[in-house]
Amino acid sequence: MKFPENFMWGAAMAANQCEGAWQEDGKGPSVVDLLPSAAGGRWDMLYHPEKYLDRELSYYPSHEAIDFYHRYPEDIRLLAEMGIRAFRTSISWPRIYPNGDDETPNEKGLAFYDRLFDECLRCGIEPVVTLCHFDTPYALVQKYGGWRDRRVADFYCRYCRTVFERYKGKVRYWITFNEINMLTHIPFLGGGLLLEGEENRQQVMYQAAHHQLVASAMAVRLAHEIDPQNQVGCMLAAGSFYPYSCRPEDVMASVEKNHENYLFIDVQSRGAYPGYAKRLFAENGVELQMEPGDEELLRNNTVDYVAFSYYSSRLIGTGEETKNVVDGNAVTTLRNPYLDITAWGRQIDPVGLRVTMNDLYDRYQKPLFVVENGLGCADCPQEDGSIQDDYRIDYTRRHIRQMGEAMKDGVECMGYLTWGTIDLVSAGGGEMSKRYGFIYVDRDDAGKGSLERRKKKSYDWYRRVIASNGEDLG
Repeated sequence: MKFPENFMWGAAMAANQCEGAWQEDGKGPSVVDLLPSAAGGRWDMLYHPEKYLDRELSYYPSHEAIDFYHRYPEDIRLLAEMGIRAFRTSISWPRIYPNGDDETPNEKGLAFYDRLFDECLRCGIEPVVTLCHFDTPYALVQKYGGWRDRRVADFYCRYCRTVFERYKGKVRYWITFNEINMLTHIPFLGGGLLLEGEENRQQVMYQAAHHQLVASAMAVRLAHEIDPQNQVGCMLAAGSFYPYSCRPEDVMASVEKNHENYLFIDVQSRGAYPGYAKRLFAENGVELQMEPGDEELLRNNTVDYVAFSYYSSRLIGTGEETKNVVDGNAVTTLRNPYLDITAWGRQIDPVGLRVTMNDLYDRYQKPLFVVENGLGCADCPQEDGSIQDDYRIDYTRRHIRQMGEAMKDGVECMGYLTWGTIDLVSAGGGEMSKRYGFIYVDRDDAGKGSLERRKKKSYDWYRRVIASNGEDLG
């Protein structure tokens, strides 16, 4: 496969998983800053946050993370030495507006991202910036109930205007919401939602999602008005659902699960709620409250490209096999007997990336952008300090090959950004032991370690891939 000369080979991280400095220079707390480590009950809190919010827990991984806030010059230099062409990160919303609804932004927060983006550009690295990566300001949860309140969309747009104007000419590629479909799987992380008592959970989640979709369309409009050079994308936690068998009921079940997955991206890319949404809402007792002008806003402000994360395909069935499930990190799926599986429940399916890319491109006919793909596993340094992560090289090589096959199929793809390139805090479990990076960080699950950075074997391999523009995958 010969990739286009302007193909964006790169790296991806997120502010809440790497920056730390959670109260420094005026930053306010986000929903992630309330999440403990895996040992402290993180997964339980993701689904039942109300049980934990009044407790003082012993360790919060995001509070220091990997200290990217202070170490970013070293980290950007390591990325530049690898040949990284594009670096996806996120702006921490509460670092700019500590309470979310502040009248004026926090200048020290803005200045940090000036320094970060300037360093990227000095090193020849294109910033790709996510505006909200699971870090809704916690004050908006306390005062408004998070994204269940329409006013939060206005606060988000105030924040967007600020950063679009501030970083005009520095940032050209934006993503409005990280994995927007995760709102219906992990609503506290995705939208700051505390679901109460007997209320209709589906009503709350889909109404909050509508507010995010409106906010996304408003952000697209703003970005294009402020700088016509801006490219704005949506982002999906992708992975097509396969039917367990050719049983018609299994096939239909896969259609329905894929509909659930694509619903929000349909709106952001096509400009309207799809026909199947009416049935989905009716069967779940959902009555969306729209304001005058919402439909026109969505219709006229669709995204420029479709970004997505891909870690695994999913599997759905309707028979006895439904008892054999695995937790694929917030998305439950059946165990696929044809795939290997990681210790964290991710089934490894490189061909599934090609399937997913074809599905998305056939559906939207917009450029795709692979902004997350990687293997999370426990890396064990050797006695000499080296990390021989051949398994990560194999995983990435196989996925790049299948991405190339999808492009031969006619799929337009802007770039490939590996997650997380530098070891960082896992979003789901809050662990450091679930490592994704080509660069090792000396940090453990209890927050101990020197934070020293060290290149893994995969570092030099990915450098050669980029230098050869994808031709050298050996």
